[in-house]
Amino acid sequence: MKTLLELITIEMEAAFEKAGYDRDLAKVTLSNRPDLCEYQCNGAMAGAKKYKKAPFMIAEDVSAQMKDCRCFESVDVVKPGFINLKLSPDYVAAYLNDMAADERLGVDVEEHPRTIIIDYGGPNVAKPLHVGHLRSAIIGESVKRIVRFKGNKVIGDIHLGDWGYQMGLIITELKKRKPELPYFDENFKGEYPEEAPFTIGELEEIYPTASAYAKEHEDYREEALHATYLLQNGDRGCRAVWKHIMAVSVADLKKNYEKLNVHFDLWKGESDAQKFIPDMVQMLKDKGFARYDKGALVVDVQEESDNKEVPPCMILKSDGAALYDTTDLATLVDREEEFHPDQVIYVVDKRQELHFIQVFRCAKKTGIVRPETDLEFLGFGTMNGKDGKPFKTREGGVMRLENLIREIEDEMYKKIMDNRTVEESEARKTAQIVGLAAIKYGDLSNQASKDYIFDVDRFTSFEGNTGPYILYTIVRIKSILGKYEEMGGDLSDLKILPPQGEYEKALMLQVLKYNDVINTVYEETAPHKLCAYIYDLANEFNKFYHETKILAEEDQTRRSGYISLLVLAKKVLESCIDLLGFEAPERM
Repeated sequence: MKTLLELITIEMEAAFEKAGYDRDLAKVTLSNRPDLCEYQCNGAMAGAKKYKKAPFMIAEDVSAQMKDCRCFESVDVVKPGFINLKLSPDYVAAYLNDMAADERLGVDVEEHPRTIIIDYGGPNVAKPLHVGHLRSAIIGESVKRIVRFKGNKVIGDIHLGDWGYQMGLIITELKKRKPELPYFDENFKGEYPEEAPFTIGELEEIYPTASAYAKEHEDYREEALHATYLLQNGDRGCRAVWKHIMAVSVADLKKNYEKLNVHFDLWKGESDAQKFIPDMVQMLKDKGFARYDKGALVVDVQEESDNKEVPPCMILKSDGAALYDTTDLATLVDREEEFHPDQVIYVVDKRQELHFIQVFRCAKKTGIVRPETDLEFLGFGTMNGKDGKPFKTREGGVMRLENLIREIEDEMYKKIMDNRTVEESEARKTAQIVGLAAIKYGDLSNQASKDYIFDVDRFTSFEGNTGPYILYTIVRIKSILGKYEEMGGDLSDLKILPPQGEYEKALMLQVLKYNDVINTVYEETAPHKLCAYIYDLANEFNKFYHETKILAEEDQTRRSGYISLLVLAKKVLESCIDLLGFEAPERM
C-alpha cells in the first residue's frame, strides 16, 4: 500500500508535468506551518532559475492543474511561490479505511528481502549484566524488530565474550579454592560431573576476586594466563570447567534478558570463531594482505581519502595471540559461511568506532566478506546520571541491570498504588510492564549516537514524553472501546467517517502517517523517530478525547465512526510499541 506522501507526490508530479514543468520539482513534505496547511510543495522556488520565471507564476500554473484533484480540499499559492495543501476529509477517511482493512496497516514488506545479522548485547559470561549493557540490548532489539517487520530475514546474535583472560582467572581461582575437583587432576580419565561446582552467585563473586588478586600477585596472573592458554588449546579439564561456566552464565543471562523482553536468535560467542582463525590467518599471509610490524601480524587499512591516520588492523600480537580484531574478523568468516548476509549491523558503544572501521575495511579488502555486503556500525552514546557522568549506584559503583529494573518497577508500583485503581497483585504485574516501557522508551526516545541523562523521576512520569504516558494513552483507548462494547456496540464492523472537527482531523492525520514513519525509521535505522511519532499521536488522541463527547455522541453513526478511528489508532500505537520492544497492560 502506497504511503499517503507517495500518493500526494504522484498527484503533484502529474500537475507539474501538465503545466509544462519538470516532475522532479514536485517534492511534497509535511508542512512546517500546520496552522496554514497540512502539506506543502516548494518546487516552484527550485524551478524559478531553470525556467527563468517567477516562482509564484510557476506555482499558479501548477495549482491550476489541480482543481479537480480528489486528494485536496484546498490548494493555495502563497508568495513567493509556496504551494500549500490541505487534504480532503473524504480522502483522509478513505485512506484510513484502507489502512484498517490491511493486516499490516498499510506497511509494505521489502520487494527483495535481505538477510541481515544484528550483532548486539555483547556481555561477558561470568559477569552480571550492568547498566552499561542496557543500550546495546534495547537499541539492538528494537532495530531487529523494525528490520524484521519489513520482511527481511533477520538474525540477532548476542556475541558473547566467552574466551578471554577472564576464563583463565575463574579456572585459576576455582582451582585455588577447590583443588580436589577432578578438572585439575591430570590423571583423571573418567566422566566429569554434570553439575557445575558453583552457582551463578558464586561465579559472579569468583571473577572480581580473582581479577583483583591477579593485579597484586604476578605469579597468580601468570597462572591465569597459562590456564587461558590451556583452555584455548583444548585442555580437557579446562574445557569442562568452561562448559560449566557457559551453562550457568547463559541460563542467568537469558533470565535477565527476558526481563528486558530481549530475545536473541543466536547465542554464539568469541569461542565459536576460534576454529576459523588459523585458516583465516594463513589466507591473509598467502594472499599478501598481512605483513609483520615489530613482530605483530597486521593488515594495512589506511585509505588515500582519510584525513587522519587509521592504524593497521592487528591480526596477531608479537607473541602469536589473537585480539578482538582477529575474533571479529573470524566471526565474519563464520557468518559468511553459514548465512551469506547482505548486511551486518553492529550495535556497539560509539567509542569503538575506530576498531570497527579497521575490521570493516580489512574484511572488505581481504575478501572475508563480499564487496556488496553492507557492514554498518550503529554506535550509541553513554547513559549518564543527573550529574552528567556515567550512571552509577548511590554508593558510586556500577549498577547491576536487575537492580535498575527493580528500582524502576518499585517506583511504578508506588505510583500505581497511589491511584488505587487496581489490586496489589495486579499492580505488581502492571508495574513490571510499565516499568519496562519507562526504561526502553526513556532510552529509545533519544538518538542512539547521543549521550543522555537517565532520570528515574522523569522516565516514570505519566505526563510528558515518557513510556508511561504512551501506555496510559493506549489503556485509555482500551477503556473507551470496552465501555462501547458494554453499551452493546460491535467493534468488528466499523467504518471511519470523514472528519467534521479540527481535533478529529488532526488525529486522523497523525494516524495516517504511520507507514511513512515506519519506512523512515527503517531506512535510517532510527527508533527515536518512532518514539517521536507515537508521542505526537498520543498527544493528538488526548486532545481529541478531551474535546469530543465520544461515547456520549447521540448520532449513532457518528459515534461508531469515532470508535472505528480509535480502534485503528490503538492498533497503530500497539504496533509501534511492539517494534520498540514493550507492550501495554489492560489497566493502569
